[in-house]
Amino acid sequence: MQQRDSLGYTLAVAAVLCVVCSLAVSTAAVSLRGRQEANVKLDQQKNILDATGLAIGEYGVQANELTMKEIDTLNAYVSAKLVDLQTGKYVDAAEDLGKYSLVEEAANPDTSIPIENPVFNPGEPRRPKVMKVYFVKKPGTDKILQVVLPVYGKGLWGTLYGYLALKSDLETIQGLTFYQHKETPGLGGEVDNPRWKAMWDGRKLYDPSGTPAAMVFKGPAPKGDEYAVDGLSGATITSRGVTNLIRYWASDDGYGTYLGELKEEINDDKSSASEGEK
Repeated sequence: MQQRDSLGYTLAVAAVLCVVCSLAVSTAAVSLRGRQEANVKLDQQKNILDATGLAIGEYGVQANELTMKEIDTLNAYVSAKLVDLQTGKYVDAAEDLGKYSLVEEAANPDTSIPIENPVFNPGEPRRPKVMKVYFVKKPGTDKILQVVLPVYGKGLWGTLYGYLALKSDLETIQGLTFYQHKETPGLGGEVDNPRWKAMWDGRKLYDPSGTPAAMVFKGPAPKGDEYAVDGLSGATITSRGVTNLIRYWASDDGYGTYLGELKEEINDDKSSASEGEK
């Protein structure tokens, strides 16, 4: 039997403790995985509701102040589809909707392409070939009130992941939110500030020539500028990153082709509705 103060006894105790702690951590990670995934999904749902303005419009509060019942009520307005960004067409794979992971799709060379746009570059190496987009529709109808586009791009310390909501003209921004980022609190972290997020409502995504033009200005945005919101004080790189990611995803390398297809779809629906009223 080893002495308690011997080197062998000490190493044996340390090894046992390591094994026990490893098993405890692994067990906790596995048992909590479902709850963690559910929390991530809930946080994304809240950000979609904030980007669309549904939470404020219906209940007068930010989505993180809503009850689960209120969130479920508003989620009835939101649906999703998968879109091939190159063709702008929907992907008929409803069974993949619930399993879709933007991060995994972008990291897999088989499901993504390199980002090589020299003009509009979000600072990321790749983007998915297929993206999951969301729609706001009045329950029981097919009329599209808004489209919500997942967006991402580099900030100062890492990637910002968020949602860009567009009104039905597909040229006017409804809202912008970020559900994950590593920006500095009080500086780049001000992308979470409700006052700053509210500035995006009504900004134009494109200039008259169809070029992506929405931006975060350096300093206060000029009065009457329909493309710009105020810059984030002390966060030049984050401000530039937000501008770059919005313009990239609005370009033809991002959602541009799809938005063109969707605009035709919306216009066709309006024409059909007008014919039906005659």
